[in-house]
Amino acid sequence: MNENFPENLRLLCSYYKSIADVCRRLAVNRPQFNRYLSGTTFPSNSTLRRICDFFGVEEHEILLPHSQFRRLLQVRPVTEQEPVAATPEQQYFDKLNSVGQSGIEKYVGYYFEYYLSMAYPGKVLRTLVCIERQGNKTYYQRTERLNPRKSGKPFHGLYKGVVQFLGDRIFLHDYETLTNLEMTQTVLYPTFKNRVDRLTGLRLGVSGSGERMPCCTRVMLEFIGKEIKRNKVMPMLGLYDYDDEALDDDIRLSIKNDIAIGEWHFRARF
Repeated sequence: MNENFPENLRLLCSYYKSIADVCRRLAVNRPQFNRYLSGTTFPSNSTLRRICDFFGVEEHEILLPHSQFRRLLQVRPVTEQEPVAATPEQQYFDKLNSVGQSGIEKYVGYYFEYYLSMAYPGKVLRTLVCIERQGNKTYYQRTERLNPRKSGKPFHGLYKGVVQFLGDRIFLHDYETLTNLEMTQTVLYPTFKNRVDRLTGLRLGVSGSGERMPCCTRVMLEFIGKEIKRNKVMPMLGLYDYDDEALDDDIRLSIKNDIAIGEWHFRARF
């Protein structure tokens, strides 16, 4: 922990009208930012770069002794960034966020996700999903861990996206971050129970095997906590046989991709 960082950060924030304004522009969670200001937590490398880029200082400069940093700003003062006109795309997402964030807080946390793999037919894929709030927006990350040959290092896939809560349904839109060749949309159908346990829904996407044809699969999310120990959770991810005893009957029923007689649409299971 650098003892100069909190004081230097507070000085930079003083050029803005409020801490809340800084958090909103940075899209950083306010309680987390308060921990940076108090010195109880130091930001990750990526967050530190984002903070420095926002204020227009270098990473090594924000760690300078406070008296030296103050003199630096007197020579090169921080100027408050002018708001940039929102693009049509940003206006679209801002509109979605204005109506799609109320009620989402209860679903923040970590989940095991189950669905029949698009790339490995007949196998159930268990992934890790994290839904988190940052400022006034909700994001999520889906981590895959594949080792179909049972030898060598496993392959990790990472998907990142945004979350809206509309009409008592959870909408997740993401993209695959390693190759940037995939986007998926998932719609979850939560119950009205106070306790979040399992969420079911449908996912529309494509196979990571390179097949061009889009497909749809049933999906279930199993809540595992607000916080987790990743070193214990990560080894549990991967491909499972459909009849593996690690999967209970409710999971199998919820993700089985069949259509009942008389049904005209592929629907999520409750």
